[in-house]
Amino acid sequence: MQRNVFALVIGAASMAGMGSGFAQSAAPAQTAKPAAHVMVAADEVKWGPGPPALPPGAQAAALDGDPAKSGLFVVRVKFPDGYQVPPHSHPTDEHVVVVSGTLMAALGDKVNQADMHALKAGGYAKMPAGANHYVRAKGETVVQITGTGPFEVKYANPADDPRTKSSKP
Repeated sequence: MQRNVFALVIGAASMAGMGSGFAQSAAPAQTAKPAAHVMVAADEVKWGPGPPALPPGAQAAALDGDPAKSGLFVVRVKFPDGYQVPPHSHPTDEHVVVVSGTLMAALGDKVNQADMHALKAGGYAKMPAGANHYVRAKGETVVQITGTGPFEVKYANPADDPRTKSSKP
């Protein structure tokens, strides 16, 4: 099996896990609104906690669209040094650009550090729909994810899903 060394995440990324029942219905052409113009300076990104589908510790910001709804979205996800997302997949393609730091990534159902490849700032990866992959941040790392919603995270091992883990007292 040939491995695509540029396959990625996030799950990260991934503002996923918000559910797929939020699909927008198409509006008639005469009532459709023109697309909004969006410009966000780096210092204007409004970071918040990462989505529940990611392990605790990530921060996320929606730049355009809503990953939980039908249509195009663009999000940024910030990972602290050493942050890991276990093997997972998405129902739609995921396009990842590394904004800063280094994202270590590989394909597979199980983590194998030897298979991981470094994507540094400016690096790009396309993760095809349904392909299991995993990532680890080397240094604080920011990625920008573009995709089509509804975007979800499905862990290869359901026990890795943070949405099903009970919180410790």
